[in-house]
Amino acid sequence: MNLALKKSILKWAIVTLALILIMGCSRNSSPTGGNQHQKNTTTSGQQNATSNNSTPSSSTSSDASKSIVYKNTKYGFSFKLPASWRGYSIITSQWEGIANENGSTVDETGPIISIRNPKWTKETPRQDIPIMVFTFKQWNSLKQGVFHIGAAPVDPTELGRNNYYMFALPARYNYAFLPGYEDVEKILAGNPLQTTQLK
Repeated sequence: MNLALKKSILKWAIVTLALILIMGCSRNSSPTGGNQHQKNTTTSGQQNATSNNSTPSSSTSSDASKSIVYKNTKYGFSFKLPASWRGYSIITSQWEGIANENGSTVDETGPIISIRNPKWTKETPRQDIPIMVFTFKQWNSLKQGVFHIGAAPVDPTELGRNNYYMFALPARYNYAFLPGYEDVEKILAGNPLQTTQLK
């Protein structure tokens, strides 16, 4: 291989790596992994954690005693987290549903409740666990194609429902592959969201 060809290959490799680095950094600038139709309206540092004090079966007692539970009484759900998430924070933002007829008008909005890993820092953001909240009317409109959320052609994934609300995971919530996204996938695989009926 001649010297000119080697220099050309090296030059293109450097350019490619630089572009990957730039794109990765721009995606990491959003604390929740980024969604172009998502507004952060509150950055509450509040925490509502309780220890899992239920009496588990003997085969799961060691796992259950190491977990913590976030309870949201406003919307009627709880979310089981591993003990390593003790000290988590709750970040409230808003999803926006864009009307499909013209593609630019905000048709619907609703809350996103993100559970933030306690290891999250501005220097090293980690993957949040975003939970979208929908009314039944909003969920049905989304499923019927009246509006869409974000650029992905995929709807949010249902996590659970109670008598008033649907809870869902945003499509491509982890597309930035922030540190900790694998941990979030493991947590979600355990069906951690439990709903309660509201009065």
